[in-house]
Amino acid sequence: MDAQATLAATTEIDGDEFAYLRRSDPPDWTVGERLIRVVDLFSGVGGLTLGACEAARSLGLAAESAWAVDFDASAIGCHAANFGPHAEAADLAEVFDPCFDARLSARERRLRQDVGEIDVLLGGPPCQGHSDLNNYSRRDDPKNGLYGTMARAARVLRPRHVVVENVAGAAHDRGGVVQATVEALERLGYTMSVGLVDAVRLGVPQRRRRLLVVGSSGSPLDFDALHDQYCGEPRDLRWAIADLVDVLADVPFDTPSTPSADNRRRIAYLHEHDLFDLPDEQRPACHRDKPHSYRSVYGRLRWDEPAQTVTSGFYSTCMGRYVHPSRPRTLTAHEAARLQFFPDFFDFTHCRRRTTLARVIGNAVPPKVGYAVVRELLLGETD
Repeated sequence: MDAQATLAATTEIDGDEFAYLRRSDPPDWTVGERLIRVVDLFSGVGGLTLGACEAARSLGLAAESAWAVDFDASAIGCHAANFGPHAEAADLAEVFDPCFDARLSARERRLRQDVGEIDVLLGGPPCQGHSDLNNYSRRDDPKNGLYGTMARAARVLRPRHVVVENVAGAAHDRGGVVQATVEALERLGYTMSVGLVDAVRLGVPQRRRRLLVVGSSGSPLDFDALHDQYCGEPRDLRWAIADLVDVLADVPFDTPSTPSADNRRRIAYLHEHDLFDLPDEQRPACHRDKPHSYRSVYGRLRWDEPAQTVTSGFYSTCMGRYVHPSRPRTLTAHEAARLQFFPDFFDFTHCRRRTTLARVIGNAVPPKVGYAVVRELLLGETD
């Protein structure tokens, strides 16, 4: 094996990510020298879970989802279909005490016993802006403290590693939830690392920057080294979805949206004039009649560039640059899933409506992010 192939085998999932994204049969995560047990809170369909399982497999370790929780029942249905039955739809604000310092409740003690020993705790909580890890008085607002739930869960479940993922702007939250969570995890004895991860630099064909708070039982995570280690050639739209251009079927996963007459006209205009940004005169009055900076809205994607951030609006031209490069339509769920780095074997059939697919795919974390971070944490245990 030459040097380039050796590098790919250690930094690319399954050694070849082009082939991996097109893989139709799921790998066997049950085989390995020892078992890595994962809990994923605010899990969605399980992007972080998938990344963690593949990280373990790349090191010759087995992996299993010990528990996954999300408020979205459709997302949890997908998680269970892919990773097994230990997944439930629940409000985590009702599972964990909102106060980090409170004594463990009877429910939390039972949970610790039922879940068992955990290697990696993952989570992508919403950042509400006003949580307080040590303030009982905020219990009346169920939205507060969800970010801090990760610290409380770490106290209850005692994992060896903790990975908290969120939007980049969470670091500037006025309520200081990120710093409060870091301090709480430090009190539990974790070595803390906080940094931004650029998904493009990890090989994801999409512009997506995320804030990661990582607690380790070993050495801190070096984000610069992480990017250097897992960085390859930048990947564009063609690399990810060119083979799906005409894969249209009578199932929601491979069916594009049906735009309004006005949006069909706008899509046609882009293709007929070989444009990527819709001129103002072709836009609705709210854009046409006043200055704006929404150049990507109603825009067309380019084959030779990464996609913009994939959101739950990828079916709609008015939500971003989601017009297909060579076809008069927006993206399909299959194409959006590929751009989010979900391989073809990943089972989304639990979601039977396009609106549900858009929500769970757009809200997901690209598995390559979880793969790189968890792999480095597991490697750090052997340093």
